Amino acid sequence: MSIAISVLVVMTLVGLVFGFILAAANKKFAIEVNPLIHLVEDILPKGQCGACGYAGCMAYAEAVVMDPDISPNLCIPGKATVAKLVGELTGKVTAEMEPKVAYVKCNGTASNAVKAYQYSGIQDCAAATLLQGGPKGCQYGCIGFGTCVKHCPFDAMTMSEEGLPIINSSKCTGCGKCESVCPKKVIELVPIGSPVTVSCNSKDKGALARKLCRVACIGCGICAKNCQHDAIKIENNLAIVDSTICSTKCSETTCLFKCPTGAIRIQNSVETVERSVS
Repeated sequence: MSIAISVLVVMTLVGLVFGFILAAANKKFAIEVNPLIHLVEDILPKGQCGACGYAGCMAYAEAVVMDPDISPNLCIPGKATVAKLVGELTGKVTAEMEPKVAYVKCNGTASNAVKAYQYSGIQDCAAATLLQGGPKGCQYGCIGFGTCVKHCPFDAMTMSEEGLPIINSSKCTGCGKCESVCPKKVIELVPIGSPVTVSCNSKDKGALARKLCRVACIGCGICAKNCQHDAIKIENNLAIVDSTICSTKCSETTCLFKCPTGAIRIQNSVETVERSVS
């Protein structure tokens, strides 16, 4: 018993000695952190989304405080309000930001799109893509397993019963996290206020695109021909809308009603325009 007590006492003393040594070393070699870094971090939204290009809010706070060349408006979720505060704290000029919101470039719901096969693997879009490009007939469409929803740091996305992500524009900060994790690149950030967007991502030619999805863009060019401001062009069999021209010059969304398949929709509208798509 006396031996055990002696060993315990020795170990305790050794632990105390090393503890004092480590405490002294920590005090001697401690690097003082600029208190301004913590002030900047406190006003950031803490989404840790990485939209600023840094590994988390603390990393960006340190960069914007210590590096005079780092802009104060890199926090996309914080928008203009946070950019202004960061600029005031760091003494930097804040450039004007264009607010954006995520948009799903696909309307290939379970009732609209054809399935290539029945998938029963891991319910993850990236995993499903590894098997012949995914179970959806259209190889450009949303797979529908909600990987983007799971990665949204601001709870701005949900999955619809039809198997497509729905974006809550009032919660979406435009951080781009969903855009970065989508293996099909179906999600993109568009300026808030852009009247219309193309809810299709297919590069297939018209006949094949329509065969695989009844609401696909068929690249017919009717929308482009009827746009008075040349805001629409056809690239790789797909209509592309110039959101800047569309939002600043367009007052009549003629393309919305001329599109024969309904591929052009009002931005972030869950409701489709009533039309025949037979």
